[in-house]
Amino acid sequence: MARIDFHSNVSDKLEYACRLTRKIWSATPAGEPVRHVVMVGDKADLKKLDELLWTFSATDFLPHCFIEDEAAMDTPILLTEHFLAPALSQLPHADVLIHLGMKMPPDVPALLARFPRIVEVVTINEAERLAGRERYKAYRDLGHELHNFDQSKA
Repeated sequence: MARIDFHSNVSDKLEYACRLTRKIWSATPAGEPVRHVVMVGDKADLKKLDELLWTFSATDFLPHCFIEDEAAMDTPILLTEHFLAPALSQLPHADVLIHLGMKMPPDVPALLARFPRIVEVVTINEAERLAGRERYKAYRDLGHELHNFDQSKA
């Protein structure tokens, strides 16, 4: 069963996604790269996240690309708009899914079967908070154990 973590009350989801990705990436034992897929519902957010992943730290390198890129097969961090994009099913990336969007995944059982860890990032924006609560309830109703990390207390 997948581990589902909700990181709530995040002030800036893109900057937070960079820090979270760096933390997961640096916690990976040498020789065992973690594959990430960062999900964002809005193409504009994806473009901002792409730029931020290159510039948010002067000392960290987080290799990433868009899922449509020909280097995607060999790149550990992927950016995509779609949960079950055809390209995603062809890739070995299946360790951590970081969801930054507002909509519930369309095929949750398939997603949960593919990713052993899902991180839902929920901001302080009221619409995003309400959408996050709905996703939380939907996962809970499917019988999953959920973990919440309230970032307002961090």
